[in-house]
Amino acid sequence: MADKVTKLAEEIYEYVGGVNNVNKIVNCMTRIRMGVIDDSKIDLDGLKAVDGVMGVVEDETLQIVLGPGTVSKVAQKMADMAGVELGEERPDGTPVEETPTSSSGKEDVNAKAEEVHAEVKKKNQKPWSKVLKSIANIFVPLIPAFVGAGIIGGIASVLTNMLEAGTISGDAWVNIVSVGSIIQSGVFTYLVIYVGINAAREFGASPSLGGVIGGVTMLTGMSEDMPLPNIFTGESLAEGQGGVIGVIIAVFLMAQVEKWLHKVVPDTVDIIVTPVLTLAAMGVVTIFFIMPLAGWISDGLVGAITWVLGVGGGFAGFVLGALFLPMVMFGLHQILTPIHLSLIETYGSTSLLPILAMAGAGQVGAAFALWIRCRNNKKLTEMIKGALPVGILGIGEPLIYGVTLPLGRPFITACLGGGIGGAVVGLLGGVGSISIGPSGLALIPLIAEGGWFVYVISLIAGYIGGFVLTYFFGTNEDIREGRII
Repeated sequence: MADKVTKLAEEIYEYVGGVNNVNKIVNCMTRIRMGVIDDSKIDLDGLKAVDGVMGVVEDETLQIVLGPGTVSKVAQKMADMAGVELGEERPDGTPVEETPTSSSGKEDVNAKAEEVHAEVKKKNQKPWSKVLKSIANIFVPLIPAFVGAGIIGGIASVLTNMLEAGTISGDAWVNIVSVGSIIQSGVFTYLVIYVGINAAREFGASPSLGGVIGGVTMLTGMSEDMPLPNIFTGESLAEGQGGVIGVIIAVFLMAQVEKWLHKVVPDTVDIIVTPVLTLAAMGVVTIFFIMPLAGWISDGLVGAITWVLGVGGGFAGFVLGALFLPMVMFGLHQILTPIHLSLIETYGSTSLLPILAMAGAGQVGAAFALWIRCRNNKKLTEMIKGALPVGILGIGEPLIYGVTLPLGRPFITACLGGGIGGAVVGLLGGVGSISIGPSGLALIPLIAEGGWFVYVISLIAGYIGGFVLTYFFGTNEDIREGRII
């Protein structure tokens, strides 16, 4: 295998213009992403014909599809050959001077045409496409962790709900659940830190500083006796306000600050002054502006959600089911915990949780539609295979951040599919959860008083809604052919 990996790495370099024509190499689950200096030196036909190359995608980066397993070995070999770490910018990333050779006019014209085509393609890329591409670059590297920890956590969640319902009992089950929950928490509890690191890489900032900004939103160092205030409302700040989207915005701003400081701070003190000033400035902005803004929005949502619940019926179910995923992205779903607890205390169960669970059903249905509709997009289908079991068990992060959100349009259709499932719950009624727990199929043991049948019917409606809307309205040619993810 080692010789095959070396041969494949050498042939890829041969057809992309050599080691000196590549200034950065990163990989995801199925493809190598390369920063190419001179696009005119790329031989696309030759590259596509290399044994082991499953496909080539031209975008802001040159993407070479090799498939899972192989891609990580080849990427590491290519990085070793270039003398850099994966994801590291080559300090000498400029083409070496070569002896001019004679060429025909036709070759010159073709080379120039390729160069102009590449430049036009970059300039004509829509701003929204660039945003989605950045989101994909931030979350796709996390997919293996999402899938591995998510499946373990999903199983632990099912067992937790069975323990709560009294279906199983015993210390052995409790210990199994604890271990699974700890592994799951290693990813999802600290997701904002991982997102901060990857966002910093994407925006050209120091990854370690990005991780710190992500960690800031957890408010770990805040004293419970003297909590920091929300400047909009005067209430205490709560950890996680702003969610991963808030972290991405904060790290994007941080990148601009750090780059500016690198230009103006003398080299002799840059290593000390720049990180200190960057973290001080962006720490304050994140804590006192980005997080409070999210908190202010969440306070408004409490009133809105209470009103929607009062209206009830299909309308309430649709609105809540459709809006829950955007709330998760911004970290606003935490405001619902007191509502759940209040409902359980008053009525013995929360009717809100089964409705919100339909958001995950819409994601699952959308994923199935993408799997069928985008079967030519091998990378996407591989990610869906890994994320679907987790989503069915009620852990939606892999599908949200790895599949639908980076694609844009499927995220919207998935939300609407969740709204359809929520509407069915609202119309049929009589469904409540005796405790707070994961959604999806894992929630069934917690459904009160035989309402599980209506819950399952609603899940199926959410699956169908997400599938139909995504299949007919959630894709375009770029998504189907793998030019976005």
